[in-house]
Amino acid sequence: MKTIFVTASGTELGKTFVSTALVRQLRAQGLKVRALKPVVSDITADNYAGSDTALIIEALGEAQDEKTIDAVSPWRFEPALSPDMAARREGRSIDFEELIRFCEEGRKGDHDVTVIEGVGGLMVPLDDQHLVRDWMARLAQTAPLEIAVVVGAYLGTVSHSLTTLSTLREVGLDPKVVIVSERDPGPVPLAETMETIARFAPGVNFIGVPQQTEDAPAMPDLTAALL
Repeated sequence: MKTIFVTASGTELGKTFVSTALVRQLRAQGLKVRALKPVVSDITADNYAGSDTALIIEALGEAQDEKTIDAVSPWRFEPALSPDMAARREGRSIDFEELIRFCEEGRKGDHDVTVIEGVGGLMVPLDDQHLVRDWMARLAQTAPLEIAVVVGAYLGTVSHSLTTLSTLREVGLDPKVVIVSERDPGPVPLAETMETIARFAPGVNFIGVPQQTEDAPAMPDLTAALL
């Protein structure tokens, strides 16, 4: 059984777009998939339909009900803030050890792949002591963790992307693939951006995802580099 963790160099770069595409591609191969987005901010009754949680449940082909919502995203916060700040605004907190247990339970069962989507960027705080990176490092201690890093195609992404890869390696985590997501075309072509980042990241697979327009190329296969 494989566990894939989708993280990013920042927020609003397309993590959920990548996660849901990955889930659909895995299911299309006949694999049984469990997908988790344990922590999510900016989720309310008014915006739920377009939320990360709703999109993940839709990709799984499951019903949108209280049971499935809790099974995918048990830590849900209304403020559009980092998890630690959002929880504090609501008089709540994220129990880090409980988060780890939830993810470990999510790895069990008769499914073939567990996809876990992080929240925000790699160094986003979960509480007063733990970052998303700490969450990943703990999960990697008990079983192999295939890491997909989503980065943008904007001006400045080279520095942000390489900093993220370096920060991962500081705690012994090696990304399996970097997915360069072109949500809005930047001043540099996607292929050139990928080539520049890859030159300083030997041994890492790179996949480019062009902006999804009507005439865009088909979504690339995200599974080949992760299975």
